[in-house]
Amino acid sequence: MSGDLTNTLGYVFSVFVITLFSMIIHELMHGLVALKLGDDTAKYSGRLTLNPLKHIDPVMTIIVPIVLALAGGPIFGGAKPVPIDSRKLKYGEWGFALVAIAGPLANFVLSLLFFLVGYWSGLLSVANGGVMYDLSNFWSVFMMLGVSVNIGFMLFNIIPIPPLDGSRVLYAIAPEGGVRRMMEQIERYGLLVIYFCLLFFGTALSFWMSGAMNAILHLFTMLVGA
Repeated sequence: MSGDLTNTLGYVFSVFVITLFSMIIHELMHGLVALKLGDDTAKYSGRLTLNPLKHIDPVMTIIVPIVLALAGGPIFGGAKPVPIDSRKLKYGEWGFALVAIAGPLANFVLSLLFFLVGYWSGLLSVANGGVMYDLSNFWSVFMMLGVSVNIGFMLFNIIPIPPLDGSRVLYAIAPEGGVRRMMEQIERYGLLVIYFCLLFFGTALSFWMSGAMNAILHLFTMLVGA
């Protein structure tokens, strides 16, 4: 990224817009799947909306993604969790797991759509199994951010640590006993656990996410026959 102030501000603005849009869709999908499975808590809490003010977590939705973007690392984050009443959901813990996985799956679909639109429009290109973009073209950078931010959000949220979405899937398949009790204890502290992981394991997390992101980008290039 250029050191020019205009380019930097444009980049930060793009990260902010894409982060906001991606997190709204992520949380909206949680709520819609929950509603489909019988839980109307998100609906009556006003979370089935495109209004960003209903979904923003100041740290995870804004500060973390922008700091990571400026640092040049994989961009990831989260939003204010949609309220779910598991007692109302069909299929018990499996229903909760379906609600949880809907968010990361939505981000995966968004990343693929950004890639396909960018590729078909010529804003993105592929070479040697990777995705290329033009740093001097605002829309080319914007499309690439749409791809990478959504992959980052998907990968971050499938980590099986409470309260991230991946923990609900692990909880559904874990046997009764120690694992579930441990996860319940961790979940009591909510986002504090996530902040702790980012502070002390951020480098390892970024390394893992970079490798996984490159693998997914390679898969996208294969889908278009490149």
